[in-house]
Amino acid sequence: MRPKNSIDLSLYLVTDRKLAANLTIEELVQKAIEGGVTVVQLREKECSSQKFYELALRLKKIMPAKIPLIINDRLDIALAVGASGLHLGQSDLPAEVARKHLGPEAIIGLSVENFDQLKEAASLSVDYLAISPVFATPTKTDTGPAWGLAGLKQARQLTDLPLVAIGGINESQALSVIKAGADGIAVVSAICAAPNPREAARKLRQLVEQAKGK
Repeated sequence: MRPKNSIDLSLYLVTDRKLAANLTIEELVQKAIEGGVTVVQLREKECSSQKFYELALRLKKIMPAKIPLIINDRLDIALAVGASGLHLGQSDLPAEVARKHLGPEAIIGLSVENFDQLKEAASLSVDYLAISPVFATPTKTDTGPAWGLAGLKQARQLTDLPLVAIGGINESQALSVIKAGADGIAVVSAICAAPNPREAARKLRQLVEQAKGK
């Protein structure tokens, strides 16, 4: 595992091709990075393994070395392209298995949807937790009840792992989410569906930095 706070979770983009309108994923990610995204998670639930692999390779080639490319769910894809790490849900591969294959330097994230899962994560070899969902969101409907800001604050008190908040977050909630204890915000539609992804990312990053007092 990496030292705590070695990953800049400030603005974490989770991709969604369906929301990207006329842009390719590569174009979307490039614009988002120019706007200030600090982590990119490639999430592909419907394409073939070959297309997922090819897309991950193309992204890896255009992304700066300082910005981690995280693969959602698929250990095989993460290994095949040499990604920075893997993000897991509660029904995915166990974190300990992923760590065994990816090694100590890989970034492994885990989504937690309730306090029991949050407490269990303390014994797992993960580098950060995604508090999911903070607010109700139409882009991911297979999650538990929303944590809300009060739940996020309590989660912050119960773990010293870095936390990224995800679910229904946009410009209007960014400040309050960081002030509630999140180290960063993860967004899907706020950037992927934005008319100008670069500008959307820039505004969100600015709000995060403001909330952190930078």
